[in-house]
Amino acid sequence: MAEQVGDHLLRRLREWGVEHVFAYPGDGINGIVSAFGRAGNVPRFIQARHEEMAALAAVGYSKFSGRVGVCMATSGPGAIHLLNGLYDAKLDHVPVVAIVGQTERSAMGGAYQQEVDLQALYKDVASDYLVEVNVPEQLPNAIDRAMRTALSRRAPTAVIIPSDVQEERYSAPAHAFKQVPSSPPGLSASTVVPDEADLARAAEVLNAGTKVAILVGQGARGAATEVEEVAAVLGGGVAKALLGKDVLADDLPFVTGAIGLLGTRPSYELMRDCDTLLIVGSNFPYSQFLPEFDQARAVQIDLDGTLIGMRYPTEVNLVGDAAATLRALLPRLVGPTDRAWREKVEENVASWWRTMEQQAGLDADPVNPMRAVWELSERLPGDAIVTADSGSAANWYARLLRIRGGIRGSLSGTLATMGCAVPYAIGAKFAHPDRPAVALAGDGAMQMNGLAELLTIARYADRWSDPRLVVCVLHNNDLNQVTWELRAMGGTPRFDESQLLPDVSYAELARGMGLDAVTVTAPDELGPAWDRALNATRPVVVDVHCDPEVPPIPPHATADQALSMLKAVLAGDPGGAHLVLQGLKTKIQEAIPGRGR
Repeated sequence: MAEQVGDHLLRRLREWGVEHVFAYPGDGINGIVSAFGRAGNVPRFIQARHEEMAALAAVGYSKFSGRVGVCMATSGPGAIHLLNGLYDAKLDHVPVVAIVGQTERSAMGGAYQQEVDLQALYKDVASDYLVEVNVPEQLPNAIDRAMRTALSRRAPTAVIIPSDVQEERYSAPAHAFKQVPSSPPGLSASTVVPDEADLARAAEVLNAGTKVAILVGQGARGAATEVEEVAAVLGGGVAKALLGKDVLADDLPFVTGAIGLLGTRPSYELMRDCDTLLIVGSNFPYSQFLPEFDQARAVQIDLDGTLIGMRYPTEVNLVGDAAATLRALLPRLVGPTDRAWREKVEENVASWWRTMEQQAGLDADPVNPMRAVWELSERLPGDAIVTADSGSAANWYARLLRIRGGIRGSLSGTLATMGCAVPYAIGAKFAHPDRPAVALAGDGAMQMNGLAELLTIARYADRWSDPRLVVCVLHNNDLNQVTWELRAMGGTPRFDESQLLPDVSYAELARGMGLDAVTVTAPDELGPAWDRALNATRPVVVDVHCDPEVPPIPPHATADQALSMLKAVLAGDPGGAHLVLQGLKTKIQEAIPGRGR
């Protein structure tokens, strides 16, 4: 049988080393689906329950594998559903390629069923590369450019293929006018290092500092050793942007943890008091959590020159690979002889972790969600992958989960979309089927789309050599993060019609889908529940009934936020008395760190 366009598409993906395509079928991609059958399902068609989840799984796969994630959907509604996951890739700088069907060419412009102007629809999310394949000869170049662009620009790209083109006989581009060939798949990475003059200027700024703060993001992931060495020489502390949480281990005494609204007090103090700032591989957007603009001299290192010098008035901008640039800088650095700053940073970090343990151990009704993550952190295997959803779950992930060994973690950093934790974990399991994965999700995210993806987990669990995938649902029947934002930012009491969720048993639903499950309704049940889940021989849902009034209050809460909270209580917040009690109990632990509960 002659090779069709759909067949050659899969052949080209195989040549690029693509092993999985996260997708949902539809008649707009029937020609490609048929090709999967003829190819013996290589690459594997991984069927999500919804196209948005397919795109998010591709993002998770890419984040944890370092390779391109590929997703696919039919024309019209399928293509539309992919968008949220693709925007997550765009905003977090993740290489993802979307393959999208379209109505037949003969029907285009005829207001035909499921006809959507996909080029207009995708021109923003896939702005780095978007193409519609209208003749077979276009295909190799289109796929190759989509893959190379996604990898080199760390961005989503999209290839639109009308349904009739998918079933046409494939013919390669000729050595002819107005035909474009392509080279064999592959892309060699280059190591970029700034020139000597810029390195010397950066060293001058850093050597002049006596109170150095270092901020690392996901762009520093391959430079952990170099960051440690620079911090040691300069006597500095290291804060982590949320997407860079897994860059450095939290058991290093100078690592202050996450920065920002979800961050830690030591990171806040590090930025508040430093005189020099080094930013490595981070595009952290919230300048209010960085030093005052006239406070610190600053140097930034990033591989992407378009993102450099835009968050803080940096004095020297170094465009280059993080590890190579830091290695080039190290011989030029001379740190301060007085180590008082470093010692103060380490004291703050040690005090903070004692405070977190105390806050996690506070009584709540019925379970303190902070303790759920604290107990997990103490038990996590050293090769685990942890995903977190947006909402209050992200707070507890950011502040309480301790990264050590080879633990990896991520969430939807910039888009902060709900419902990413479970599909991210699915993508992680296909990236690393031999490693355990844990998804931390709020009940709002589970009801939005996580529950359906439990079916995906059940379907594919036998494909993973290590079957452990644990979904922890923080079950408080409240859209908790928004409830707290209403209170702390607007002085508005909780509006039950918008904030309260229907109560269901996530454990029972999980069992009905073929998974193991455990329900936690008391704090002493948490440890055994995690032990059971992390030693299970199949995926497990841990349904933790949490107190919605344990406050995700930042450790640097402002007087205005406290006043807004008081206004919400006085205005008749339904949980007013309990939230005041829990808030006071929590903040007292910060006032007296190190004391027993």
